[in-house]
Amino acid sequence: MKRVSKAWTGLCIVLLATFAQPVAAAGFTVVEASIGEMQAALREGRVTSRELVSQYLQRIATYEDRINAAISVNAGALAEADALDRERAAGRLRGPLHGIPVAVKDNIHTRHLPTTAGTLRLEGFVPPYEATLVRNLREAGAIILAKTVLTEMANWMVIGMPNNYSALAGFAFNPYDPRRDPRPGLDDGRPVLATGSSSSGSGTAASFWAANVGTETTTSIIGPASAAMLAAIKPTVGRVSRRGIIPVTLDQDTAGPMARSVADAAILLGVLEGSGADPADPATGRCAAPAGGDYTRFLDPASLKGARVGVPRAWFVDAVTLPGDTKPGGGVPADHKAMLDEAVAVLRAQGATVIDAADPPSVLASDAGANVMKKGSCSQSYARKGVDADCSVVLKYGFKRDFSAWLASLGDAAPVHSLRELREWNLAHAAAGTLRYGQASLDISDEQDPALPQDRARYEADRQRELRLVGPEGVDAVMDRHRLDALLFIGSRGSAFLAKAGYPSVAVPFGMVANGEGYPHGFVPRPAPLGVAFGGRACSEPRLIGIAHAFEQATQRRRPPGL
Repeated sequence: MKRVSKAWTGLCIVLLATFAQPVAAAGFTVVEASIGEMQAALREGRVTSRELVSQYLQRIATYEDRINAAISVNAGALAEADALDRERAAGRLRGPLHGIPVAVKDNIHTRHLPTTAGTLRLEGFVPPYEATLVRNLREAGAIILAKTVLTEMANWMVIGMPNNYSALAGFAFNPYDPRRDPRPGLDDGRPVLATGSSSSGSGTAASFWAANVGTETTTSIIGPASAAMLAAIKPTVGRVSRRGIIPVTLDQDTAGPMARSVADAAILLGVLEGSGADPADPATGRCAAPAGGDYTRFLDPASLKGARVGVPRAWFVDAVTLPGDTKPGGGVPADHKAMLDEAVAVLRAQGATVIDAADPPSVLASDAGANVMKKGSCSQSYARKGVDADCSVVLKYGFKRDFSAWLASLGDAAPVHSLRELREWNLAHAAAGTLRYGQASLDISDEQDPALPQDRARYEADRQRELRLVGPEGVDAVMDRHRLDALLFIGSRGSAFLAKAGYPSVAVPFGMVANGEGYPHGFVPRPAPLGVAFGGRACSEPRLIGIAHAFEQATQRRRPPGL
């Protein structure tokens, strides 16, 4: 269960202030309101930032017990809103998010709220510096209303932990079916409808705030967006600074926006990227930012006319037998395939040329060493050092290296001084719930020693293999061959693949599919949201945003949850 003493103190303070204030503003409602609509209402005097915050807080008060979307709420939000309203009245506008309430994932440093990664050892921890992206949000006028729940340690605690479960906050729920799973073996309190991955889009989907910032190492921006009928942009690694984000591995980590429309996500991306490279993150500067940091200039509803889009089918849609295997793997259910076929039809109707299938050569390779799908990431206890030849050490090695560097950046404020100390603390406090699902990913990471030449050599070999098979022999090869602008994936099926090379993708809400099988008699699961994602080469966000926006405008499939 959520630990009330820390997570809800701020909310109680805010609600006391909120209920003393008028909320309605000339009929304006925050429910499903876009950032553009809110800015227009603010500009025209039809609403104030205080009223936006008040409406959002009342929605949190009404529905949060069912969803558990926020791990903490900003007790100073109304005061921040008042200050921003005064600045607006004086003619000073900070940027495109002036007075707009947003949320950030709770592995992103904030100084006004704790940053916990959902782990008990970090309960109440306020880091000594803010994340660069948080500074950028504030400079653009955003109010950081809340920190969102996440899978503990951004899902590098143990693979297999239910989405959005953490020892600190418990289970979070998907607003499209906020019930517990009743199936035997799954009836441990987890949601019946998954939230997608370690980030959460539940609060944005339920209009608790205008948009939120997630982080992704493999699937945790695109996956939650698909699961909550949201648009999202997973940027090229290096476009948004990772300074002040508790890492999994900087080889693949990035933050990115999740919103109810591609337009809102585009606004946020420009803010998150900031005005230049961050000296504290050497990966920044990899991609050139658009003029003025304005990605909305690419929101052309005609962007699909003449576009060339490829559909990778092998493994991503259709099951295939990988070299050395005896049974096929991969593939998606029939209703997912039908939805993808429908998306292809939309693309063609809007003037795009669709290459179907357009399979990356590294997915089709008959040699196991050249097949990108053949070697997954080492993540479980059976992938310990010495018996991990069949999996990639990139994530477990990267976590040990980058988590240690993150702790060092905290100086004397560090809550622990090593990964080993964190693991030992979890073991000592197991009775408090630290190890409900174990910590196998932490365990196998702690075996790694970046100072050992043999560990570094193994990591570098695996890393170079992944970069080659996803880049020159994967995405780049198939896009060159067919002269493609983008690749189309169903849901988050392409996310882990693209993430190995740090490539971008943009998610768009699209439809509903069946939510599993095996439910007890009388329990009827509600349909599960499922989106599509357009992926491409490094730094191709401008083109992907245009294509995704045009697809979104042609389909208009997002529907709010029936809370």
